[in-house]
Amino acid sequence: MRELLRRLLTGALYVLILLSAIFLSSDAFDFLFMVFGLACLYEYKRLVHLRGYYIFIAYLGLWWAYIYLIEDKVLINVLMFLTLTVNITLLFYLFSKKRKLYYNYQKFITGLFYIGGGCIFLTMIPYKEKEFAKLLIMGIFILIWVNDSFAYLVGKNLGRHKLYPSISPKKTIEGTLGGFVFTLLAAYFLARYEPVLDLTQWITLATVIVLMGSLGDLLESKLKRQAGVKDSGAILPGHGGMLDRLDSLIFAAPFAYLTLNIFSYVS
Repeated sequence: MRELLRRLLTGALYVLILLSAIFLSSDAFDFLFMVFGLACLYEYKRLVHLRGYYIFIAYLGLWWAYIYLIEDKVLINVLMFLTLTVNITLLFYLFSKKRKLYYNYQKFITGLFYIGGGCIFLTMIPYKEKEFAKLLIMGIFILIWVNDSFAYLVGKNLGRHKLYPSISPKKTIEGTLGGFVFTLLAAYFLARYEPVLDLTQWITLATVIVLMGSLGDLLESKLKRQAGVKDSGAILPGHGGMLDRLDSLIFAAPFAYLTLNIFSYVS
């Protein structure tokens, strides 16, 4: 009971900070996810035993350039290509028998684009024609929270078949499908009450977020298993580390950004 209370209080504080940043100003939102990115990189460094602090400098330089300086579509597409390439490579790593990232340059490039690129694109998502779309980013967070919550609840109560037991023994197929179904329902209500996207677009975005977010969650589980730890950190009582909290969101962010750009192109 005490552990559940800790999880609820920590979760409520996290949501409060996030909502405050979103509704305070776009700069507050940007700064918050810059800090979250640094925390995730710190935990990633410990998981893969990456030496040095160069990755923090590279991330801050990249983040500053793409959030405040670079507006050229070609350069943004280059970053998206590099980030998606790293993420797709990580999916091969996830489903392979390869046990770890061996070389420092692999760890550096992977962390910079998997976590750094993910945080940058997550920060860029709400900006449409230089306007800060609060409802859009709120909708994305709602989809992630609904998927995580109902995947846990359905899996705990109805889960019988393991999803990927060698990496994450507690995750079940039933939980994953349950989270997906409830996320689609959330997308339906978002389309009704937050018409920043139409129903087809919300459903498509929800599908991308659930699929890539679930894979991102498994990927972080593999990194933790290889490191021999239960959590990536202890900054969030009852939830583990910041990377534990944001793993699915960070991995899904560049895919969500690409999906939203396709919507803009099609429309």
